[in-house]
Amino acid sequence: MARRSFCSFANLRIREVVPVYFTMLAVFMILLVASLQGPSRQESYFPYHVPLDPQGSLQLYWNVSYTEKMVYFQILIKDLKFGMIFGMSDRGDFEDADMAVLWTNGLASFFGDAWSDQQGRLHMDSQQDYELLNAEQAHEGLYVLFKRPFATCDPKDYLIEDGTVHLLYALLERPFSTLSAIDVFAIKKRGLQRVQLLKPDLPIPRLPSDVLSMEVRAPEVLIPGKETTYWCHITELPKDLAKHHIVMYEPVITQGHEAIVHHIEVFQCATSYYSIPRYNGPCDSKMKPQSLNSCRHVLAAWAMGAKAFYYPEETGLAFGGPDSSRYLRLEVHYHNPLELTGLRDSSGIRLYYTSTLRKYDAGIMEVGLVYSPAMAIPPGQKDFSLVGYCTDKCTYTALPPNGIKIFASQLHTHLAGRTVSTVLVREGKETEVVNADAHYSPHFQEIRMLKKVVHVLPGDVMVTSCLYNTEDRRNVTVGGFSITDEMCVNYMHYYPRTDLELCKSMVDPGYLQKYFHMVNRFNSDEVCTCPDSPVTEQFHEVPWNSFSSGVLKSLYSSAPISMHCNRSSAMRFPGEWEKQPLPQISEALLPPEINCPAKDSTTSKSKGPTLLRIKEHRSL
Repeated sequence: MARRSFCSFANLRIREVVPVYFTMLAVFMILLVASLQGPSRQESYFPYHVPLDPQGSLQLYWNVSYTEKMVYFQILIKDLKFGMIFGMSDRGDFEDADMAVLWTNGLASFFGDAWSDQQGRLHMDSQQDYELLNAEQAHEGLYVLFKRPFATCDPKDYLIEDGTVHLLYALLERPFSTLSAIDVFAIKKRGLQRVQLLKPDLPIPRLPSDVLSMEVRAPEVLIPGKETTYWCHITELPKDLAKHHIVMYEPVITQGHEAIVHHIEVFQCATSYYSIPRYNGPCDSKMKPQSLNSCRHVLAAWAMGAKAFYYPEETGLAFGGPDSSRYLRLEVHYHNPLELTGLRDSSGIRLYYTSTLRKYDAGIMEVGLVYSPAMAIPPGQKDFSLVGYCTDKCTYTALPPNGIKIFASQLHTHLAGRTVSTVLVREGKETEVVNADAHYSPHFQEIRMLKKVVHVLPGDVMVTSCLYNTEDRRNVTVGGFSITDEMCVNYMHYYPRTDLELCKSMVDPGYLQKYFHMVNRFNSDEVCTCPDSPVTEQFHEVPWNSFSSGVLKSLYSSAPISMHCNRSSAMRFPGEWEKQPLPQISEALLPPEINCPAKDSTTSKSKGPTLLRIKEHRSL
């Protein structure tokens, strides 16, 4: 079977009207990979999959072994020419990246572990940690199988950890005499894809026998021919729908659009609106009704690479019934960098729900910072930090005696966000990380199942920290709802549901006015940071420099806070919530231990690439 596939492919290449030299090089690559036949790719299990490029010509499959602390990658290259680059970097840049490279010099072909410098030139890594396992030619293309440890302790390698990973890809369109001759910036077919590589290894709960399904889908939307579109569509639940529990949901992607539909969310609208207009259009359109902004209660969220989302067997997310809005807002993010036109899409989410209510209603709680312009980031900042608190006083007041169990989390900022984390603090000591993403991207947001359920008790504190980069901005960035404003929030999915929906903080307004007054005095009253003006205007009057930025950072790390310990009705719980002291943390968590593969001199890894030798193929 493999021989027949190879022969027909080779004949096809020879028939092409191209220069003989390059034709023979391409045929050589096919001969090469056909000789590396091993165990069938179907024998390996790769539960996770994303297209790497917009055309879908590069398909990534992967699996995670937590016992080995290893990721197994399989890439399908549908149209191999002269090689491929696959890599990882902190923010998706091609400089200072960790890469696996498959290339040919015209006489032989190689697979190797490499890294790129600031100029985009590749260098062979002295420690080869990408290990080639198999290459197999199939009728749909070339499958390349390799593995990589989470951590290597090689300073040129990327540390694979929880959270978002920025993957790089490139297709080589000519041979290269040496690896160092490759300039990644000169490669036309290159790009990035974001995924969560280290998926939690959790058992799949059983669905109830009476489970029903409902699809919330875009109505044959004509995808705009531009790179980024957020499309909003309002739909309604059936009238008089009784209370049900959502127990699972999964994506429904229009065939052929797998590389364009980037992420999907379903929100339930606020019950305060009796009706919501049936809007269907861009989310940022001026024609969008204002009432759509009330549709913020997350029912489902999916991002490219994510699998179906299952609720724990003892809980489900309630919808339907007299206390539930009938209106849902579907939001689909289309990533169309090729600006293709004429594509109609009906992607969405399929909800699975049951009328047999489970033991607990699941809840969604917001922790972090209040959406307020009082929390601001100066311009030109490489890593400005903001921190929001859910205080011991609020959890003691609002949580049940046995506490709550967090099983999933969705971290959220806008465009300037770079890292986000929430840490649980008990009796002044940090005890565990609820969720963290050191390579967070606002363009890749999903509800992520936690590897371990986090138990929060009354009197516990949750600290949510966000790091921002505003080096490309000339004006101050304030907190708010606009995409150019900023947020720092963690939407935590937990059970049993309580009346506590929001546990957030902001700097005390009076102390913020003292900051504006000091800036005014420092500049000899030439700057009008007038207390009667809105906070946003006051921030825009600040002359931003190292002094004004540094003092603002000090203010946020020391000033009292205003706590928003709010019920689902948006009313605060009874108590004194203004001018609250910052929670004191006496003991921080130790950094996670990094375990590198054991070094054995007798089996030390090659300092050079793997030479792929052509052997006569024999049918199995």
